[in-house]
Amino acid sequence: MSVSDKKLDTIDRRILAALQGRADLSMSDLAAQVGLSTTPCWRRVKALEEAGVIRARVALLDPVQIGLGTTVFVAVRTAHHTADWLGRFADAVRQFPEVVEFYRMSGEIDYMLKVVVPDIPAFDQFYKRLIASVDMTDVSSSFAMEEIKNTTELPLDYL
Repeated sequence: MSVSDKKLDTIDRRILAALQGRADLSMSDLAAQVGLSTTPCWRRVKALEEAGVIRARVALLDPVQIGLGTTVFVAVRTAHHTADWLGRFADAVRQFPEVVEFYRMSGEIDYMLKVVVPDIPAFDQFYKRLIASVDMTDVSSSFAMEEIKNTTELPLDYL
């Protein structure tokens, strides 16, 4: 159910906003919050899940509290722009649990990785494994000094 397939109505948007804020809401609390009874609310949530609009309901962990206080943004440039190379690189990157986000970019940088590790020595070990995985032209790393904003909530005003 992409927005192009079915326009999300006001109730759908309320459900999405509520679940983005608290995925652990009981169905009765969610229903009350969006102005529905429990069964119709449950049906809408199920439909949103089946359509892939809601990909998952998860617990968000505090990385510092679990010893993963170092965030590194890794910019990768490559001279290889084939589907075969990208497939090998993507497969390799997917094997690294430290990589929590991975993007193909436009502009000067070809790929951007967000990496979460306990400290700089752990990043160094990750880096050595990464550069051994496939041939890359340039790899540069930027360490996050301070997290100013981090949210998983998507802006729903555009729906």
